Amino acid sequence: MSARPLPRKFEFHWGKGLVTEEASVATKYHEPTVQLLVYDSGEKAIRFCGYEHGKMARYPLLVSEEHLESLGREVRKNRGLHKLLRKLVG
Repeated sequence: MSARPLPRKFEFHWGKGLVTEEASVATKYHEPTVQLLVYDSGEKAIRFCGYEHGKMARYPLLVSEEHLESLGREVRKNRGLHKLLRKLVG
């Protein structure tokens, strides 16, 4: 798993801001990652993505059952990310 600096910039055609928190786990094939995005407007969003060889992959995030607990532990280390994800799962 490579260390990516935080915060770091992101930009979409509808807005830009900073990746402020990140949780990821290294697996044999890729690095499933969950990120807290904070737009310049203050709005927050969660991005589910994966990395391969240090670059963000261009496919939907897949996390096998065997890696869910370790990814969950990493999420809990990130207070803001954990708070938003709790809204997703109740």
